[in-house]
Amino acid sequence: MAKRKSLADSTCPVARALDIVGDQWSMLIVRDAFDGIRRFGEFEASLGIARNILTDRLRKLVEQRVLALVPASDGSAYQEYLLTERGEALFPVIVMLRQWGEANLYRRGEKHSVLVDRASGRALRKVPLMRDDGSSVEHEQTYVRKLPVS
Repeated sequence: MAKRKSLADSTCPVARALDIVGDQWSMLIVRDAFDGIRRFGEFEASLGIARNILTDRLRKLVEQRVLALVPASDGSAYQEYLLTERGEALFPVIVMLRQWGEANLYRRGEKHSVLVDRASGRALRKVPLMRDDGSSVEHEQTYVRKLPVS
């Protein structure tokens, strides 16, 4: 299998982010970490992923400081994977991917999981993209200011 080209030095922030979390397994590991999964065996059972792939993705997520490997909270000899501040910053990304999937990948009335507010027990509203003044913004109203080539 050909080695994937690194995007770590790209001038594009999307490319750099995808270099770290741009494969399905990495994002699903992060999703599961938000759902409270902490141990290797729990990730393996939840995802149905091959051990070697899970080992590789967890190692990379730890190296990139998305997850931290810490002693088990129950005092056992196991270790657990916890989201770091950098990992927790992916929450809006996971939510927006979820909401895009809900809006575009299910038939009307088809059942799926729902992200719920713990305090109210109600489903969360769609995350809007907003300007500083609170008004919504659509992609046609934006552009990327490219860096000058040096």
